[in-house]
Amino acid sequence: MLTTEQIEQYRADGVTALRGVIAPHWIERLREGVDENMRSPGRHAKHYTPEGNPGRFFGDYCNWQRIADYRAFLFESGVSELAAALMGSSKVNLYHEHVLVKEPGTLEKTPWHHDQPYYPIDGNDIVSLWIPLDPVPLETCVEYVAGSHRWGKQFAPKRFADSAEHQGTDQLEQIPDEETLRAKHRIVSYELALGDCIAFHGLTVHGAPGNGQAGRRRAFAARFTGDDARFMLRDGFMSPPPPEADGPAEGAPMDSPVFPVLIRRGD
Repeated sequence: MLTTEQIEQYRADGVTALRGVIAPHWIERLREGVDENMRSPGRHAKHYTPEGNPGRFFGDYCNWQRIADYRAFLFESGVSELAAALMGSSKVNLYHEHVLVKEPGTLEKTPWHHDQPYYPIDGNDIVSLWIPLDPVPLETCVEYVAGSHRWGKQFAPKRFADSAEHQGTDQLEQIPDEETLRAKHRIVSYELALGDCIAFHGLTVHGAPGNGQAGRRRAFAARFTGDDARFMLRDGFMSPPPPEADGPAEGAPMDSPVFPVLIRRGD
């Protein structure tokens, strides 16, 4: 259950920390799923650390249909209820899951960006739950620009490998540089224990440091859409790529085998 204050903070800032909402046995299931994922990467897997650099920055997404631990968590853990409360939505669709692992010594940062310009989605009801599978100190946690989801802007997507703009997205505005973001806006971040997560809006600007700590930084992001989300094909780059089959028609609600409905109230 979420408090009114947590929901209000999410809607005002586009981000909030939820403490102790993920049960320990689900953390273990997700760790097992990430181990399987890294042993057998999916077709979207990325290795962002250049050869010869220390550490390892691994990312992958859209594997819930083949990794049973991911699927069980997304369908059985109740996290979709958190998404429904945050969005104020009577319906919740699974969009996808995204795994991001930074091993000790990893230098690569996650570039400042927001997620929705990557997505083939139109609408306001998009929320991610960033769930750490290791304790996260402030030094390695994602940072968020409070209130940036209300700027009315969509910035050009950046490549995680080198922070360059993706081809075909030059019609979108460039995101301000890090120095400007820090000087002009309130940046929030959190120290996270196991069981905590960060909820953030699809338009909340965020970035992350490397991992100079002795421990791993494994994170599982569960992404959901709500009542007003519609499938929309963008010009240029989209990530994850639009489904090749079993997806919704352009302009239609997300409801489809690829983006299944997890909650529907009021039928």
